Amino acid sequence: MAFHRAIETLLHTVTEKAILPRYRNLTAGEIEDKGGNDPVTIADREAETMLREGLDKIIPGLAFVGEEQVHADPSALENLKADCWIVDPIDGTRNFASGKPPFGILIAMASGGEAHTGWIYDCLTERLCIAHKGKGAFIGDEKVTAQATGHAPPVAAISLAFMDESQREAMKTHIAPHYTLVDIPWCAAEQYPRLGLGVNDVSIFERTLAWDHAAGALWLNEAGGKVARLDGSPYRVDEWERKGLIGAASPALWADMAERLNALGHS
Repeated sequence: MAFHRAIETLLHTVTEKAILPRYRNLTAGEIEDKGGNDPVTIADREAETMLREGLDKIIPGLAFVGEEQVHADPSALENLKADCWIVDPIDGTRNFASGKPPFGILIAMASGGEAHTGWIYDCLTERLCIAHKGKGAFIGDEKVTAQATGHAPPVAAISLAFMDESQREAMKTHIAPHYTLVDIPWCAAEQYPRLGLGVNDVSIFERTLAWDHAAGALWLNEAGGKVARLDGSPYRVDEWERKGLIGAASPALWADMAERLNALGHS
């Protein structure tokens, strides 16, 4: 319990000192594009530094993998093969830099290539999702069971942005008609809770970088939903070059989407 309280305190501190003071208060020089419409702000970098220092005080010496650290030094990805922290200091930077929600902090702990503990923190609402492998998913101290929307057809949040042209066309022709499509929030810290809280039923993720998915995939699986590769294999944080992931509010919803995608040869 003390361990989780220490993480929670760190999340609050970083939000109050590094993130919210910059929200809707960034100058043009404090926002950069890392390439491919992937922005980073001074707040991302300051928050990651604070998180790294704070986590090292909680467990000294544990390897660290942060989004901005990897951008500067891709060799840091090798730490994903070891016991490590995995951090996205501001998930949803595109939203944050535009002065709108949602955005949050993602932290996970992994061992042997698999996440075993995760935290998803919404900086504006202070919603904190927590998961520990084999022990369930929580929002704050309340245990959560994933629920579907109950809508027919099911609600799917799908981004076409990271797909090639043939994938986009196949998605529009063969997948879209079977679902009610909604916009993605451009924030995994929001998308995963939506899949567990009856807002969305299923989502397809083309990019599957560890800092975006380690905490959320664990949380949704622990809640009774399902997150897995299209072939059914579990999500691993050390497969950083592999693409394609389905998250769903239930195993049945996951299976329906996987069947449709696999029929297209989608990978």
